[in-house]
Amino acid sequence: MDEKKRKRVNMLTLAFGIAFMPPIWAVLSPYLGVSTGAVALICAGLYVANGNKRKDALKIAVGFLCGDLWAVLAVWIMETLPFHPNVELYGTLFVLGGLAVLIGESLPKWIFVPSWLCGWAIGLTIMGPLPVAELGSLPIQIGVAMIAGVVYVGIGVDALQKWLVKKILPESR
Repeated sequence: MDEKKRKRVNMLTLAFGIAFMPPIWAVLSPYLGVSTGAVALICAGLYVANGNKRKDALKIAVGFLCGDLWAVLAVWIMETLPFHPNVELYGTLFVLGGLAVLIGESLPKWIFVPSWLCGWAIGLTIMGPLPVAELGSLPIQIGVAMIAGVVYVGIGVDALQKWLVKKILPESR
């Protein structure tokens, strides 16, 4: 099989998968009560950057959920501390960042540290400007979008692409 043709088929099937599946999530997520649907695309990106390794999907998802929890904790800590906001921010990021790495690297079978840190950044970006009393269901919505990113967008698009490639290039089975 011509390598150029194989690359073109891989590119076109990936383009179709990305064009087809994430928009379904974007349309349906608000009906599921998830206003943070775009988070799924960020999380799928990290899953793909890790090589589409299904064996890592659970620990990537757990890492994202740890990051989501970490963001809530950080918002609460910064709201509670009586110092200058810059001191609170630095101190909170210093302590929680260090702890995330220490905990995550101690449990590598269960937690993917890059997804913890990425999930924490996502959560802080969305929830950081809000007081804890106004977070409501945002942490749950973010968590649902994170899992959808790994499972539906990440694993789903990869599975669809592989299926399409096998249909188009039968010799690649």
